[in-house]
Amino acid sequence: MKVIGVDPGLASTGIGVVTGMGMHIDRFSYGSIQTRAHTCLPHRLKEIHERLLQILTDEHPDLMVVEDVFSLEAFPSSGIVLGKVAGVVLLAAATQNIPACEIATREAKQVLTGNGNASKKQLEKSVRARLSLTLPIKPDHASDALGLAMIGLLRHGDVLSSHGSSSFVQNGSR
Repeated sequence: MKVIGVDPGLASTGIGVVTGMGMHIDRFSYGSIQTRAHTCLPHRLKEIHERLLQILTDEHPDLMVVEDVFSLEAFPSSGIVLGKVAGVVLLAAATQNIPACEIATREAKQVLTGNGNASKKQLEKSVRARLSLTLPIKPDHASDALGLAMIGLLRHGDVLSSHGSSSFVQNGSR
């Protein structure tokens, strides 16, 4: 089974792809889609959507797992922008007929670290340990996306995949 995890972000949308069954991972790759701050919002959203569509076309995942949108009380507008990014991410999945589900950040941290209040650093370290990597996974959004993909593989690993090896390799692979 092949699962793609997506951590939506306007400046950097993390992408993680895992292939395997349950918590047995045969292959993985990760990276991010970056947009420039000086570009207007509609064009940044279009860029995220188009680049994600290309990744989905290349990878043919069985499932997409997306980090659910949240909003910080101190920065409510950031939640609105994240919602727009998540919308184009979910649209890309629907366009390619890929089942998609959303997982709350706290739930992902609980599953991967045993602590729903874990820090980003703790989450990255847990993901890295499960993949037997010694060097940190960068950027952080890619680590989060890999974690989401791993959760999708764990929860939906009983579905057999007919897809081949992973071709999306930007920052790392196995």
